[in-house]
Amino acid sequence: MIEAAIEHITRQANEYLRRRFEMSEDMVVLSGIQEQDGSLSPQVFNKVVVFLVSVERDATFREAATPVEPGKGRRVLRQPPICFNLYVMVAAHFSAANYPEALKVLSKVVEFFQARPVFDRHNSPSLDRGIQRLVIDVENLSLSDQAILWGSLGGRYLPSVLYRIRMIAIDSAAVHGQVSELDTTATELVS
Repeated sequence: MIEAAIEHITRQANEYLRRRFEMSEDMVVLSGIQEQDGSLSPQVFNKVVVFLVSVERDATFREAATPVEPGKGRRVLRQPPICFNLYVMVAAHFSAANYPEALKVLSKVVEFFQARPVFDRHNSPSLDRGIQRLVIDVENLSLSDQAILWGSLGGRYLPSVLYRIRMIAIDSAAVHGQVSELDTTATELVS
């Protein structure tokens, strides 16, 4: 689900920029800034790069294992989904000569997410079936936090905006146990 969520917002931002700038090529790429050897990724030059910075469990969403699927006097227990917030950086990686263009394109991406902070089935029919809804919020970073983040990423600061994507649910749908409809105690299944 993590990749589906980030790929979806990347595609949507691309479609928006292609319409705004009347271009056929992608301006937004889902990629790391650097390769494992520390060199810059070649596909990020003169592009807006979207990459995952952090994953955080959403502590506001907690459910216990609940019985589901009644049948033949027993119901199975399934673990509830785990919900995550994703911290995603959107950074403009343009050459120094194209710096004003970097700021312009980054501004248009911000404009897009400001106008469309929620992705769901109504406004985004191509959203992965495993995702109910994505909520996009800007996250503020202090200058010192930005320096630490960019330092840990191994690169130098690029014009960028950090977003939090809320409510990515991961659900294995694995059976956790069984409950008799007459008995309230759960029987754990052994795998």
